[in-house]
Amino acid sequence: MKQTARQILDSPEFKRMIARRWICSVILTSALFAIYYGYIVLIAVNKPLMAQKVGEVTTLGIPIGVAVIVLSWVLTAIYVVWANRVHDPDVNDLKRKFR
Repeated sequence: MKQTARQILDSPEFKRMIARRWICSVILTSALFAIYYGYIVLIAVNKPLMAQKVGEVTTLGIPIGVAVIVLSWVLTAIYVVWANRVHDPDVNDLKRKFR
């Protein structure tokens, strides 16, 4: 029996899958905002700390800025791994169920 779009949208499996994706997205987005805005607030609040030399020409703000970029890549990688291992199989299971 072919399912209608409304039946699929109302199914508990679909709602559970969307809820898990929402939770994952909120957690990773919150972490990204905290890291990025933490860096911006640190620049705004404590400029002398960020201007502190860690080498001959490098200030502390540069390695921290690089760390912000690397952490954003790590968060993206975490999402990709989660999506490949958890979300995509759930989508495929749902597709098989509602064919």
